[in-house]
Amino acid sequence: MKFLRPLAIALVCALALNVVPGDFPIGSSAAAVVPPRATLVAAPPMVLPGTVDSNSPMVWDLEDGQRKLFALTSHSGMPNVSSGQALDRLGAAAAISLLPHPGYGVWMEAVVFDEVETWYGFYHNEWPATACGRSDRFVARIGAAKSTDRGRNWQDLGIVMQAAQSATACDSSNRYVIGGVGDLSVMLDADKKYLYIFYSQYQKQPQTQGVAVARLLWADRDRPSGRVAIWRSAAWERNAGTRELQDSLPGTMRRKVEWTYPAATPLVSPTQAWHDADPRVDAYWGPSVHWNTRLEQYVMLLNRAKDESYTQDGIYVSFAPRLDDPALWSAPQKILNGGKWYPQVVGSSLGTGTDKIAGASARFFMSGRSDWMINFAR
Repeated sequence: MKFLRPLAIALVCALALNVVPGDFPIGSSAAAVVPPRATLVAAPPMVLPGTVDSNSPMVWDLEDGQRKLFALTSHSGMPNVSSGQALDRLGAAAAISLLPHPGYGVWMEAVVFDEVETWYGFYHNEWPATACGRSDRFVARIGAAKSTDRGRNWQDLGIVMQAAQSATACDSSNRYVIGGVGDLSVMLDADKKYLYIFYSQYQKQPQTQGVAVARLLWADRDRPSGRVAIWRSAAWERNAGTRELQDSLPGTMRRKVEWTYPAATPLVSPTQAWHDADPRVDAYWGPSVHWNTRLEQYVMLLNRAKDESYTQDGIYVSFAPRLDDPALWSAPQKILNGGKWYPQVVGSSLGTGTDKIAGASARFFMSGRSDWMINFAR
């Protein structure tokens, strides 16, 4: 859905000062617990370097003896990195290198630092739907890479998750993506045992669409292909992937073996699906997850689309005390009517705040721009 996106996206319509109930996720137990509250307060504008049409991961790291904040921003399949002394003092964005390149557009949407000089990145990769004879539409997949020079050069670790080609909705009227998985966020658990991948499913079957969860043993981070477990039917399913022969880049004679996965169980199934004859949609996508020190809970922001062009119904929030049981995520609650794609919370604490950790008050970004603070309370 990222390729050739227009820069002009629907403007914010109105601010919902109090969250309102949404749909229930797969676990009914979460409905019995009163979730925390999230409210937005206007703040001076702040814009990330470069243009943005994806999640923008951030990392604090040492360089030349100084602790700096690094931000990766992506647009039209081209990721960049910038750095500075603080969120409001980032320098110009510079293009990164990813080799061997997986082909077509790459958006670096999540980064985890292993504390020993290596960053692990997870990217959204789009290929044209040539199997459907539709080069104007795209199929998404998720890949991994690592960097030892603070995000400037990346070694590709291969595709981590993709859907079977048979799950592509060739006749879809969706404006951008007609299959696959992408638009992701990741979180490493407190024990550093599992890396959790929150991602959007765009397969043609309505019951599979929405935000899903997979996990990878942190010990497998250097060899992730074929090693993820997906959350399906209220259990972690290992060894769900199958090896399939995939096309390589156009102009080459090679084909390669890659792992494909069945659809996981979405946290919230759409009430009006993608890819049907009806242009109306009611589906969540594009998760962004962080650990909130004030709430001592995980927080997920979500887009909610209302048509096949991804027009925003609004921005929603959900909460969970743990990552190992996706059924614990609370019912999504609206915090903003309309809005722009890719909402993110970015912590404001100097030296620690990123898109992965924030406190009681943090910056609220959409498409790389912040005009609000987001406040959390119980």
